[in-house]
Amino acid sequence: MSRKNQTKKRKNLEARKSPDKFILYFSILMTVFGAIMIFDASVYKANESFADPFHFLKLQLVWIVIGLIIGLFLYIYDYRKLQRLSLLGMIISVVTLILVLLLGEDINGSKRWFSFGPLPPLQPAEFAKIAVILYLSSWMSSNKYFSDKTKVELKGSFLKSLVSFGAIVGVIALLIMLEPDLGTTMIIGTTSFIMYFIAKEGSDHAKLTFMSLLVLFIPLVIIAALLEPYRIGRVSTYLHLLTTGEISDPRGDGYQMQQILIGIGSGGFLGKGFGQSRQRFGYLVENTAFTDSIFAVILEELGFLGGTILVVAWTIFLWRGFKIGLNAPDKQGKLLAIGITVWLTLQALLNMGANVGLIPLTGIPAPFLSYGGSSTIVTLAGIGILLNISKHSKG
Repeated sequence: MSRKNQTKKRKNLEARKSPDKFILYFSILMTVFGAIMIFDASVYKANESFADPFHFLKLQLVWIVIGLIIGLFLYIYDYRKLQRLSLLGMIISVVTLILVLLLGEDINGSKRWFSFGPLPPLQPAEFAKIAVILYLSSWMSSNKYFSDKTKVELKGSFLKSLVSFGAIVGVIALLIMLEPDLGTTMIIGTTSFIMYFIAKEGSDHAKLTFMSLLVLFIPLVIIAALLEPYRIGRVSTYLHLLTTGEISDPRGDGYQMQQILIGIGSGGFLGKGFGQSRQRFGYLVENTAFTDSIFAVILEELGFLGGTILVVAWTIFLWRGFKIGLNAPDKQGKLLAIGITVWLTLQALLNMGANVGLIPLTGIPAPFLSYGGSSTIVTLAGIGILLNISKHSKG
């Protein structure tokens, strides 16, 4: 078959491709379910502060619409052309992370947000997640150190690729750590490591580099966790719960975990029913009932069964996302799909794990479910790219 006919056949095949149905329906259902739960969990706070029970829901719907517009564009726009924009996105991300440390709004000792008067605040660290994935997928798919000739390159390129990769991820991680935001740093670091390993296709070079970075990364995370008093309190509460099964200092550092476990325990297997959560009425601190701790409210209302359905859904999402990556027509698509899948699934699992006491509380929002503009927009943008790649899947 001639090259012209092959090209025509490939284009016709791609034109007939449709996006991954599970990822599409999963994203739609999770977005709708998240909006409903945000309204349910925020109605008390909205009435108390704004005398409008729909206040937070209205804002969330605005962010969903913005996210859908951006996600639709990224679904239509050829993902291979994103390689041209990846460096610009990385530069913008670094600049905004520096600016937020200098000019950002200080909330409870953290500088993570830009405030623009009546407009909702923006969190540059959320946008850094997708900027790093875009840049790494472009860089590792075109860089000679990530070619298939891993055995030949093992001796000469180990330090070069290690230093280059470490510098790229390290700059972003350091800036986010200074905010401070350990949860986002962990997500970006872990996702980047997995992308690096996939780029090297599990070679000896990849294993050696992966373990070297891991040896450096784990002590840094531990040190960062111990530098902030509130983190020490969270880790101490977690370790006490893990070893004794009881909450230490339930009126202090252990208060939030105590209230989370009360809600989960009262939900039982089937839950209290939609709208019947008691913990949302100010027992969960600040606005966490509809942000970081919304999974606890879901477990209280929908019970163990509802939580299990969510975990299973995310497990299938992980499988489908990896399948899209492994069937992608090129290395850039493969790394992009796997990077986005790992990021979203890891973030969801860390949020759920923290809300049931499997790990210390991290303050990580749940994708689709937690209230928040930056997180919602970036999540839907990532889904748009993932669906775009699935259109070109070879499988």
